Amino acid sequence: MGSLFSRQSAPLLGIDISSSSVKLVELGRDKAGTLVLERCAIEPLERGWITDGNIEKFDEVAEALRRVVKKSGTKTKNVALALPSSAVITKRITLPGGMTEQELEVQVESEANQYIPFSLDEVSLDFCVIGPSKNAPGDVEVLIAASRKEKVQDRQGLAEAAGLKPIVVDVESHAARLAAGRLIEALPNSGVDAVVALFEVGALTTSMQVLRNDDVLYDRDQAFGGAQLTQLIVRQYGFSQEEAESKKRNGDLPEDYQSAVLRPFVDSMAQEVARALQFFFSSTPYNRVDHIMLAGGSAPLPGLTEAVTQHTGSACSAINPFEGMEIGGAVRLKKMVREAPSYLTSCGLAMRRFLQ
Repeated sequence: MGSLFSRQSAPLLGIDISSSSVKLVELGRDKAGTLVLERCAIEPLERGWITDGNIEKFDEVAEALRRVVKKSGTKTKNVALALPSSAVITKRITLPGGMTEQELEVQVESEANQYIPFSLDEVSLDFCVIGPSKNAPGDVEVLIAASRKEKVQDRQGLAEAAGLKPIVVDVESHAARLAAGRLIEALPNSGVDAVVALFEVGALTTSMQVLRNDDVLYDRDQAFGGAQLTQLIVRQYGFSQEEAESKKRNGDLPEDYQSAVLRPFVDSMAQEVARALQFFFSSTPYNRVDHIMLAGGSAPLPGLTEAVTQHTGSACSAINPFEGMEIGGAVRLKKMVREAPSYLTSCGLAMRRFLQ
């Protein structure tokens, strides 16, 4: 009987497909229940293959997905993928408690009709019960999520074309929150009541979520990202787009790069973060954040966390979603530490293995 109780949930890959790269994470647990990072890998994508979350070059992205799986060395086929928040409509509703799963389904469909601007035949719809309603005893809070069927099918089709089996389709911002939740719990007082601003700096867009306990107080996307640094390198030194991107990744840049390009970019990025927070303060009753967490490929840029603290007055750190985990033998530690902030969403997707 013992083996039944210690049975692991089936292995699952978390795969995050952004406009600039495909990121893969596989997690396990050791006997003590500690999370173990078994594998992680990144494969860059060329600009234009994915635009605004839409897959423009299906075969090329599927090929990159095959490469990242091969590079990671995993044998796991089950995957959790995510859609960008812009492709998903989410709504919290309150329903009477004590309903059966089928009664809930009927109720959710009739409620969903009010919030979704498409016919229900055209959407993939899902829901989950979050817990008892805070305001109405006996009722439950339910989260509805809906996306156009073709968006979901595109992601599923990519996985299948790479020989994988899509098990979960999540929302990028939810997966990022799940992974960030572990790190928030490591803050003083276990992060209780702390107001945390989570910034994910992508290639073209920076998404911001302000979190307190389990609530999202505010979220917004800004058209600003790491690709702007690549553009500055192109302009300053006359490299091609590809050269600039690769030199940026490898740190193989001219001597005056720090002063002429990097420092001004870091400064303007810190200003963008400060501006985003001002929007949050002016549209909510809040006037401070306790901690700023930076994720994404540009998060570990030298001097960025210090510049953000200087511009905002709030403590700031670049996020390592694998902090506090055991690191498996297949992981190249130095490379992982350098790239860790890029893995926030894929780590959250991989954590879905333990929430099934």
